[in-house]
Amino acid sequence: MKRTGTAELPLHYGTCPPWLFQRMVRLSRSITEAIVMECGTAEFLRRMADPFFFQSLGCAVGFDFHSSGLTTTLTGALKEALRPEELGLAVCGGKGKVSKSVPQEIQRLADVFSFTTAKTEKLKYVSRMAAKVDNACVQDGYQLYHHAFLVDEDGNWAVVQQGMNESLARRYHWLSEGVHSFVEEPHSGIIGERAEEIALDMTAKESEEVRKASVDLVRDGPKKIISEVRGVGQRSLDEYFGEPRVRKLIMPREHTITALPKQTIVALQRAYEIQPESYEELIAISGIGPRAVRALALVSALIYGKPPSWRDPIRYSFAHGGKDGVPYPVDRETYRKTTEILEAAIEGAKLGRDEKLKAIRRLHEFVAEDI
Repeated sequence: MKRTGTAELPLHYGTCPPWLFQRMVRLSRSITEAIVMECGTAEFLRRMADPFFFQSLGCAVGFDFHSSGLTTTLTGALKEALRPEELGLAVCGGKGKVSKSVPQEIQRLADVFSFTTAKTEKLKYVSRMAAKVDNACVQDGYQLYHHAFLVDEDGNWAVVQQGMNESLARRYHWLSEGVHSFVEEPHSGIIGERAEEIALDMTAKESEEVRKASVDLVRDGPKKIISEVRGVGQRSLDEYFGEPRVRKLIMPREHTITALPKQTIVALQRAYEIQPESYEELIAISGIGPRAVRALALVSALIYGKPPSWRDPIRYSFAHGGKDGVPYPVDRETYRKTTEILEAAIEGAKLGRDEKLKAIRRLHEFVAEDI
């Protein structure tokens, strides 16, 4: 059963103090080594794809639990801590411009892990598609600025990426063994403070018919799409969602859909020339971004009468609650399991200095005191 809830993840600007970051590197290395020794690299990737474990690990190594910086700083510490040739595990990418380096980093790992050319190219494709889906197919108002790609020597992978709006952050988790389709229910978790009232989710099961219709539209050529968009005129899109409406789409006056941007038209023309066989192939085409995805979804709804999902796909909370009931009462069972994961992970590991042991002991004492 999936647990739901909310937890604030405010954007914190600045950098992690060097003294803290170096300690995070050392402790995260020891915890990771313990997990790999006891459970293997695939299990570590499973845990990183679990929002509860990821947040717990960030807390254990000393970063602010409620900060958006936990994601970027923890993955940065792990990237520095893990030695691929020793553990058979690596972290690629990171925040901002560093996220663009994933293909080059995967290419370098190919020699270390003895990946075939086909495996290497497949991993590059995975990284690109995970980022593109969360930017174009899940239009929830959060722009990606962080993309971390974790991979082991067997080719198993996990993705942890984060987006932001004007004041909040949202984190997206992926795991290779759970992805049967990049464009339908691919996430192992999506977490943030709140569920948005309106979010276009083309990865939802409910959007299946719209995905199929979008491919059909592209294969017919951009002229049909453009004419349909122009035909909408100044009328509100609300008119096309039928009754009863569960959600109401409200668009600002200055934004209409009377014309498509030139770059979107060019991308649709390119897609027409390629003639994609599936929605995944369509999304993989260079230039097919949020505007093209949205235009195809809306026009498909107009023509075929089956709207896409406008329900926010957020699934998990990464907070365990608070003793005073804010944001909600502590879930004791989840808290117990999280603590046991951490305790089992570090058992038998060579932590080195007492300060690392004290960090975990403080977490255990906090749980015991409150529960």
